[in-house]
Amino acid sequence: MAACALRRGLLSSVSKYNRKHTHRILSVADTNSGFEAYKPRLQCRACGLLGGVQQRRFMSSRPEGKILETVGVFEAVKQHGKYETGQLFLHSVFGYRGIVLFPWHARLYDRDVTPPMTDSKPEAPGAHGSKEVKGKTHTYYQVLIDTRDCPHISQRSQTEAVTFLANHDDSRALYAIPGLDYVSHEDILPYNSTEQVPIQHELFERFLMYNPSKLPPFTARDTLKAWQEKNHPWLELSDVHRETTENIRVTVIPFYMGMREAQNSHVYWWRYCIRLENLGNEVVQLRERHWRIFSLSGTLETVRGRGVVGREPVLSKEQPAFQYSSHVSLQAPSGHMWGTFRIERTDGSHFDVRIPPFSLESNKDDKAPPAGYTF
Repeated sequence: MAACALRRGLLSSVSKYNRKHTHRILSVADTNSGFEAYKPRLQCRACGLLGGVQQRRFMSSRPEGKILETVGVFEAVKQHGKYETGQLFLHSVFGYRGIVLFPWHARLYDRDVTPPMTDSKPEAPGAHGSKEVKGKTHTYYQVLIDTRDCPHISQRSQTEAVTFLANHDDSRALYAIPGLDYVSHEDILPYNSTEQVPIQHELFERFLMYNPSKLPPFTARDTLKAWQEKNHPWLELSDVHRETTENIRVTVIPFYMGMREAQNSHVYWWRYCIRLENLGNEVVQLRERHWRIFSLSGTLETVRGRGVVGREPVLSKEQPAFQYSSHVSLQAPSGHMWGTFRIERTDGSHFDVRIPPFSLESNKDDKAPPAGYTF
């Protein structure tokens, strides 16, 4: 599956490929007690490649992808339940190797799902997608990214997308921990490895230890448990918003980061992670962004600009996804954001992709603010 896709190019995006082929491979695994019984001459219907033992995941040690090495053996994808701390995986969209630190639950509001007629409400004139959307609980994961893979995904996904407010009370600075990501359950392609340190990351051995009597054989150290305890309440039941326009799907995950005092006023900070995915066959490019930011204080701000985070990513069938993170601050404890991305086709024509509206809510209870990486 993914091994076959990686033969075509190092860390090429395999999101659609995996969605089409995962079931085919899992059906073999389910009937043959794992991927070791996988037939050696199975042919991939997408690219026509014949493989040897294709259950193994291959990763190139060079950017040009000419040298492959075995790093592990695929496991059956979990259709139900969740993956545990220490689970090794291949990201089905961005192709990097990673390991699960801990799971958390989100409320997924999918605007592509048509609500029942009895629950739907007429949309007000000029409203931006005001239809009622009911959320459902969905599992996400805090993960570490293998630093060896970071250079190969840097053009498609930020590897410093997880940021925190500085811990110093007198500082309003933001800082990032490299190689952290938030991953949806369906993006996990689990595998196992005989290596005691299969992931290269500065936090791997600080957060995890090898324990061959466990499955998966990596367990949380006290440092990870303490960090999880501090940060898990800020992730649990976070909102995820999704909407598709003309085969371009936008997913937004906002995170409240805490409050800082500045010039005798309170400033509330949020981080939002956005993924754009091209679900069609047409090559398109993101050219502009247009944001509307409403604050509970009564202000409405409009932000326009070229690209996102200094880039104008191309979304193609080979590399269909782009993911980035940004920040917003309000002088009020809550607000809303919504907007559009201007997308350009190869013939020069444009269309606007809706960014699903999402709430910016501050935590009203007495939980401690999000904690950074400190010991």
